[in-house]
Amino acid sequence: MENKRYQTAGRLRLAGRIIGFGMVGFGGAMLIGEAVSEFLEGRPIPLEPAGVLLVVIGVVALVGLILSWRQERVAGILLVACSAALGAHIAAYAGKNHALAWAMVGLPFLVSGVLFLNAWRLSRALAPKKQTPPLLDKERGT
Repeated sequence: MENKRYQTAGRLRLAGRIIGFGMVGFGGAMLIGEAVSEFLEGRPIPLEPAGVLLVVIGVVALVGLILSWRQERVAGILLVACSAALGAHIAAYAGKNHALAWAMVGLPFLVSGVLFLNAWRLSRALAPKKQTPPLLDKERGT
């Protein structure tokens, strides 16, 4: 029974990493493509707050995904926070169809973060309990 839970936790981690790295790659490709098209047309690459904020959110998501190998809980929290930040970004800067835009860009980070949090919860439940040594009894000298 525990072996199946370990396998489930491993599959949750793998699915979270695939979804997360796929979205970071997709977002990075979009931003790089936009910068290259501006450069090829001979225009300066604009540093607008919306674009800079997307880069910062992407870097935080990448840090969370890298941390997923050591600290699944922190990775899950960072990815859920990135999803919320993307929702706020879309609400502030997107024109129409906020829900659709968030579903395309923010929802995969939410799913990935929830997968990491569930993997952490399963791993924590399966981890052996740490036994604390008994306190020494000063009266008996032991």
